[in-house]
Amino acid sequence: MSLSRTFAPRSPLLPLLLLAACAALCRGAPLASELRCQCVQTMFDVIHPKRIARVELIPEGPHCGVPEVIATMKHGKRVCLEPTAPWVKLIITKILNSQSSKM
Repeated sequence: MSLSRTFAPRSPLLPLLLLAACAALCRGAPLASELRCQCVQTMFDVIHPKRIARVELIPEGPHCGVPEVIATMKHGKRVCLEPTAPWVKLIITKILNSQSSKM
């Protein structure tokens, strides 16, 4: 006499409930786009500081091997700046100095 058991769902809703539970659990998982560099191409040209609304500094890490500098222009466009450009280094230095003086 064999004691093997098989599982047969009694309700056709069970697979749908399992799918909904998996979807709810996966909802908080990070997206793949967050795990890579945001800047594919960087801009070396000088942008007048009056045109820039905000500058975001993203240090290198597991998501990207190089530091990234993203400027949001006053009209809303986001531009990736070349972190090695002298004028970008100056902006980064000013931002870091202003943050350290606030602490």
